[in-house]
Parts: sequence; C-alpha cells; structure tokens
Amino acid sequence: MVQQQEMQLYKLLHKARKTEFGRHHHFSEMTAAATPSSLFRAIVPITDYDTFYQKWLRFALQDEPNVTWPGIIPYYALSSGTSGAASKYIPVTQDMLSSMTRSVMRSFFDLVHFKIPPGQVLKSILMIGSGTSLQRDGQHYTGDLSGIMGLNRPVWLEPYYRPGRQITDLKDWNSRIEAIVQNAERWDIGLVVGNPMWVQIVFEKIIAHYGLNHIHELWPNFRFYAHSGVFFEPYRTSFEKLLGKTVLDADTYLASEGYFGYQPKPGSPLKLLINNGIYYEFVPFNDRNFDEDGNLREHPEVVGLDQVQNDVSYALVISTNAGLWRYLLGDTIMFNDVEQLTFRITGRTKLFLSVCGEHLSVDNINEAVRRADLALHAGVREFAVAGFREGTGWAHQWWISMENQAVSPEVFIQLVDQHLKILNDDYATEREFALHHVRATLLPCDTFYNWLSSQGKMNGQTKIPRVMKGKTLEHWLAHVTTVNSF
Repeated sequence: MVQQQEMQLYKLLHKARKTEFGRHHHFSEMTAAATPSSLFRAIVPITDYDTFYQKWLRFALQDEPNVTWPGIIPYYALSSGTSGAASKYIPVTQDMLSSMTRSVMRSFFDLVHFKIPPGQVLKSILMIGSGTSLQRDGQHYTGDLSGIMGLNRPVWLEPYYRPGRQITDLKDWNSRIEAIVQNAERWDIGLVVGNPMWVQIVFEKIIAHYGLNHIHELWPNFRFYAHSGVFFEPYRTSFEKLLGKTVLDADTYLASEGYFGYQPKPGSPLKLLINNGIYYEFVPFNDRNFDEDGNLREHPEVVGLDQVQNDVSYALVISTNAGLWRYLLGDTIMFNDVEQLTFRITGRTKLFLSVCGEHLSVDNINEAVRRADLALHAGVREFAVAGFREGTGWAHQWWISMENQAVSPEVFIQLVDQHLKILNDDYATEREFALHHVRATLLPCDTFYNWLSSQGKMNGQTKIPRVMKGKTLEHWLAHVTTVNSF
C-alpha cells in the first residue's frame, strides 16, 4: 500500500510538473528523486482553503490555464461544508471525475458481498442529489458535486438512473422533490443513493402523497441504500419506520475534494481508497498540532500511510488530480485496522466542542445521541449543540427534534449526558468541575430545515452541523429566536 501511494504521488507530480504550482515547488526535481515524498513534504507547505485560494486557486477561477493542474479547470464544486456560510470553489477535473467513476463502479461490483441479486438492484437506481443545471462562468461551470457528477455519469448507468435529467435540471430544490414524488409510481426502485436527511424527507412525502403505510408498498424491490455525507446512525431508527422490509445499507466517503472510501461489505468500516488519484498524509489531531479553534499550528507532526496507528484521530491532508496540494481537508478519521486500511470518520477539525476542555468530537456526540435514542425510542430526527459561558462556568445547549412526544427533552439529554461521560473522559472531568449545565430545547424538525432554507442551503449535499460555532451559531440563534417569537 505504501508503494501504491508513492506511485500516486509520482504520477501527480509528473503530470503537474509544468504548471505554475509545479514549477514554483520544483516538481521536476521531486520526480527524479528516489523517494519524492521526502522532498514533497520539505518543500510544499500544508495549506487550508483560504490560503490556497489566495495564492493559487483564484487565478485558476479566472480561467488561467496550468495554474495547479494542466489546462483550464472545467468544473468547480460549491461547498460550504458545515463550518461556515461562504461557498468554497473546489476544483473538479476530468481526471478527478474519472477517478470517482472508477470508485463508484468498484463499490457497485462489491455489492456481491451484500448478497443482493444484481438484477434486483438494477431495477432502477434513485439518486437524490443536487441539480444538474450548472452555472456557466467563462470557460468553466460551477455547481454542487452531485450535479457535476450527474452530468458525467457513465453511459452504462443511464438506463437505470432515476429521476432523469428532465427533473434534475430543475433549478429549485423543492420543485425537484415534488417532481420525484409525482413520478415515483412509474419507477421500480431497487437501490437509493443520497444524503439520509433528504432521502427520508422524499420517502415521507411519497408515502403521504400516495397514502401508503411504507415505501415498500410502492417499491417492493427496494433492497439497498448507499448513504454519504453524514453519519447515518442518528437517522436509522426513524428511517426504518418508513420501510416494510429489511433494507441493507452501506456508507460511502465522497466529498467535493474526492472519493476517499466506501464500505465494501456488510458490517465493515469504511475502507480507504489508495489508488484513486489521491495522495494522503495525516496530522494527529491533538493539542500539539491544533489550537483550541481547530487551526493548524506551525510545524505540525505529519505522518504517511506507513506510520499511522490504530485508534488515533488524524486530520486528513490530501493532494489530488484536481490540483489540490497538501490541502487540509478539515475531516478527521480514525483507523481501526491499519493493515486493512479500514477507518471511521470522527468529525471535523473545527467542528468539535471544547469550550472548557471537554474535547467532544462529532463521533462522540453522534454515538451518545444514538444510544439515548435507542434506549428511549425517541425517534430523533435532527439535533445540534453549542457551548456557552455561564457565570464562572460553562453550559451546553442542545436543540433536538424527536418524533416521540412522550419523551421529554430533560430525560433525553440526561441520558445523552450519561453516555458522553462514558465515551469521553475529558467530558466526564469537566462535567464535575467546569461544565455546570447541560440543557435541551425541543424543536419541530421543520425548524432545522427552514434554517437551511434561510441560509440558501437547500440541496442534496447539505447537512445540519452537529456543533454550532461562530457565524453559523449566530445565524442559528437568530433563526430560533425569530421562530419562537411567533
């Protein structure tokens, strides 16, 4: 696997050696070295989006050729993640699209491990994502990644693909959802792909529109669900209520910056893709390498794939065939088997909660909510948490939507609190000394979705940030205050 990654780096450096970025950083010298990775780390700095944009990407966005990758970048995926409101322009090249297509095909062929007859899955594949009506800007197009990929689908997939271009070309998200509902009875769906939040909403609308008890009354051959972009477990309980029979599911790790991994068989963790046009590096996510706001410190410790260890949280640094170089992705992962390259996503470098040293990851937060939800049969739909100064101590404020109105927010959050103490020693300590209060407010699910709409984030890739911070928290508090004032 180390050799494969070295080869990936060599191919990236060789192809980009005559770009502005490649000449500035002496890529030609690196490709002539016995181990290019050593020179690469010594010469090319790790960068975040803002720095990379100011120094390089903004020129590529003006359609200047050969800035960080050969030629003119044809697509830019708009991505704000969950940590801020401003859109990021993530380059998407034909090389990257080819890599993503190969990965999609690889994950599709691995469905054999789920023991689902291919003929049944291929009844029809419903992909609930963003629109394919992209914005033309000079010689490139901008839009959400799922829309870009929708325009570049493999030819072999077309006969099975739903809902079709006539619907995905609709610019308004609500209009696309309504068109899916109106056409749902014409399709025989075997596989569904999409963000759990939006897939669940679509299913609920279909069930209500046709007066069904569950989705299998309309789609009896629906057997498999591939989800991405958000932890599925908090949605599982309410999602399964919409089904009439067992549906297998698998996670995928697809971001605007690349396709990083997928779940190859039932019950397995994600498996890292190492022959996919991406070179990986890893920064241990600890106080030595990151400050209290999740910003990378100077001279961080960086390790390669041959040095990673199990049960250590790492921030991902990637170099890709879309012209991103030593780019701090913002996600954190943890390997559970470095030999098999299996891992789980633990959160974001800037979306962790640590107002007084509790160091809660999104992974901790999701797991505590999942356990409480299962114990109380609460039917949790959406949730978020923020930390606040309160007198001489601190407090956590949670916002939760639940289907089971018999469960009080006080009882639910007390159980979440208990599980967090078990999952995280730092949290348990701070609950004793500094984190004096943990509260919860029950909200309708529509409050979360309406907030997304108010932020202009109604698309197939959007997700609710589990930890509210900064400007995002300000916007959320203003929204909740406005809603509660009526």
